[in-house]
Amino acid sequence: MSTPPFLKLPACARALRVETDRGAFAALWAEPAAGPRRGTALLVPGFTGSKEDFIALLEPLAGAGFRVVAVDQRGQYETGGEPDPAAYAVAELGRDVLALTARLADPDGLHLLGHSFGGQVVREAVLAAHASGEPLPWRSLTLLSTGPGAIDPAEAARTQLLVDALGSLDLETIWQIMREMDADRPAPAPEIGEFLHRRWLANVPVALSAAGSHLVAAPDRVDELAAVPLPKLVVSGVEDYAWPVPEQSAMAERLSARRAVVEGAGHSPNAERPAETAAVLTDFWSA
Repeated sequence: MSTPPFLKLPACARALRVETDRGAFAALWAEPAAGPRRGTALLVPGFTGSKEDFIALLEPLAGAGFRVVAVDQRGQYETGGEPDPAAYAVAELGRDVLALTARLADPDGLHLLGHSFGGQVVREAVLAAHASGEPLPWRSLTLLSTGPGAIDPAEAARTQLLVDALGSLDLETIWQIMREMDADRPAPAPEIGEFLHRRWLANVPVALSAAGSHLVAAPDRVDELAAVPLPKLVVSGVEDYAWPVPEQSAMAERLSARRAVVEGAGHSPNAERPAETAAVLTDFWSA
């Protein structure tokens, strides 16, 4: 899971709920402090993540002139959701992105970004919008640390274990097991560790199960996405446990997308190297 480097919101940002025709979504909303707005960015987090995964991007992106809205997806952390597994199919989550897009429409342009599993959710939204025949409501699409289809086999095996555990164990028990498995990794600061625990327990279990099951067997829809006339950017760190970096580079080629690799980052450049990631995004969105 992504680990935010800090939790205190910058002065340009606030926490709120974004109302849409598909319900309300918990969000972090940042506005440029001065000067004309250059557009809006909608940021969608990945599996086991939340809006806080983007917290370190809020200030630099707002400082560059962009309104930034990072959300919890349906079933994640503070958005919550119903216990019906059908509500968390990727197509349904894509419809949530479309509803958020309608709410955030911006004459200066709306830029869409999805991280990891969130990348496949925003892909679903873009493909649905393209299939409708209506003009696309976004100015660009960024796929951050995501891949063309299913995750790497080693990570898929680990994810399947989690999906299986969700069928018989409560979230607190699973959390303790995960902590034991990661005992050899450096522990986060106490306030970050407490947040990660609280966030995990706030997830809707069937949402976690649905997302994990999708990642294990996700279809490759890159060729369909390549046919969508939208500027695209593929960003990753120099290594990635979920989708190998060469696989992400090949996906960028298939999409005829701009490609950026953030030095010193792994699966979450947004949290691990936020200044460098914000510079990549600002350059692309400004092009």
